[in-house]
Amino acid sequence: MTISMTSTRDMSREAWLEARRSGIGGSDAAALVGMNPWATPWTVWADKMGIAAEKEETEAIRLGRDLEPYVAERFTEASALQVRRVNAILRNPAYPIALANIDRRIVGESAGLECKTTSAWHTKEYRGGTFPDRFYAQCVHYLAVTGWDRWYLAALVLGEGLHIYQMVRNPDEPTPAWCEGSVYVDNQEIDSLMLAETEFWEKYVTAKTPPPVDGDPATTKAIQTARGEPQDEDALLDRTADATIKSYIDLRAQKQAIEREMERCKQSILLSLGTASKGHTGSYSVSCDTSTRRSLDTKLLHDTFPTLNLDPFYKVSTSQRFTVKERKV
Repeated sequence: MTISMTSTRDMSREAWLEARRSGIGGSDAAALVGMNPWATPWTVWADKMGIAAEKEETEAIRLGRDLEPYVAERFTEASALQVRRVNAILRNPAYPIALANIDRRIVGESAGLECKTTSAWHTKEYRGGTFPDRFYAQCVHYLAVTGWDRWYLAALVLGEGLHIYQMVRNPDEPTPAWCEGSVYVDNQEIDSLMLAETEFWEKYVTAKTPPPVDGDPATTKAIQTARGEPQDEDALLDRTADATIKSYIDLRAQKQAIEREMERCKQSILLSLGTASKGHTGSYSVSCDTSTRRSLDTKLLHDTFPTLNLDPFYKVSTSQRFTVKERKV
């Protein structure tokens, strides 16, 4: 099997983004099978259509990119395996819509390495030899595209330590002492993931038809971006929207009723606590402490310094306000 390689060494960011839109990548795979808490099939579709907002450069993304070489070095230190960069987009003729931008290849092995960095808040995700499902889907995708025998995952939890796992295509492969866990990936699982990706591509991307909405906030954000700036117009909606709008209004009323009942329960519990800051039953514990939050009193500041221009100190953000109500006809 010959894997095609498109060099990214001198590729501009615009060209790289365009190449990335030409297929399903490893980070897309988890979203398509419901394993990514920050992405959905709709957000993947919007990205491939070129109508998604460009991903913001957050501190977490910056850390992950900047510390990737360090994580690779720590992997080599722990495993004694040498790694090498692969400055290319990989494709497999068996799965033409799948592509891979891998972090490292293992020298002398039919294997690759995925490097991750995360904060100590996510320590519990790496306890007991486990790791996040979204990384598993990503590594299975890379196993499919490359056809290699195994994939390693090295995850650096800042302030806590390095965790290493392996995903293997041979069920009898031993787990190295420096690996916290090993997962066998059979061909049926690989084929299932590739089938899901292929069906998504043909049904939605090729057809330029968006996938069904799913209620995930990430999808809402993507839809709002795709809509662009709302125009001052009054659209006549499709007749089928009537039932959806009625469901929305009914659910909103149920939500309000549930929130009121939750508040009633809270009131009863507070009365049971009396003056205590915490309490417990045989099954539950509750607490209600006093907290203090400092905020800037802009009115007082303006009254004290009336000539001071406060405009540069305000953070301006925009959002799309969504309202639904019955029409009077």
